[in-house]
Amino acid sequence: MNTQDLTVVITTFHSRDIIFNCINSIDINIKIIVIDNSNDQILKKEIQSKYQNVECILSKKNLGYGAGNNIGLSMVKTNYALIMNPDVSLKKDTIKNFFITINNLENFGIIAPISKNEKYNNFDINNDKNLKEVDNVKGFAMFINMENLKKINFFDENFFLYFEEIDLCKRLNEINSRIFIDPKIEVSHLGGSSHNSKIEIPMELSRNWHWMWSTFYFHKKHYGYFSALIKILPKLCSSFIKFIIFFIILKSNKSEIYKHRFLGIINSVLLRKSWYRPKV
Repeated sequence: MNTQDLTVVITTFHSRDIIFNCINSIDINIKIIVIDNSNDQILKKEIQSKYQNVECILSKKNLGYGAGNNIGLSMVKTNYALIMNPDVSLKKDTIKNFFITINNLENFGIIAPISKNEKYNNFDINNDKNLKEVDNVKGFAMFINMENLKKINFFDENFFLYFEEIDLCKRLNEINSRIFIDPKIEVSHLGGSSHNSKIEIPMELSRNWHWMWSTFYFHKKHYGYFSALIKILPKLCSSFIKFIIFFIILKSNKSEIYKHRFLGIINSVLLRKSWYRPKV
């Protein structure tokens, strides 16, 4: 294992409650770049005073997952990078196992681990411990071959949230750079806990808006406008109907969620940028 050939990139947003557990799980000899999308000056000072191997970059505004990671990835000087969500922590042998796996692979783009959190895991592996070649993986932890990533210019920053890792995997596949899940490599992943619980309501509205926007944008980008429109129409009708129903029966929380879903679809169909940001 060569820890000097790996850089860890973590993008955070109001993640003070969990980021230290994440950093503490990483070998002190590995360079870590934290991109903080909440512009937390105090957090930056605290992290950089506590950890000699961590550089914390304040993004000035909320850039989202892809653009935030791109800042960190553009600073990587090593051959490999490990992108982690702040609610992920490594097991004792996680990094060692990544390097064992790449010794037996050629031209890989991404290797993803598994997590025992079934809701947020990388697919159903059915207790099979063999290396799996797949079309895409979830973005909570991705071990990346920087040589191949540079060929596709990193993440598409038009995505603010959701589908950006699926798009990344698809573009890597198009240059014959292979994607794998290794069930022998494990991390701990809380899932849905990357931010402070006090801002859960505005974050939930943002997630719903962007899930719909990104769904249409991804399919438009790769399969064409009309194919994406056919894909999104059932969701458009469903979100509008549910918004009306919950509005009428005075379920304000539910009506707001479906309103944001509907508006996310409308903005994407009208080819507007992914402009919505959580109000925190």
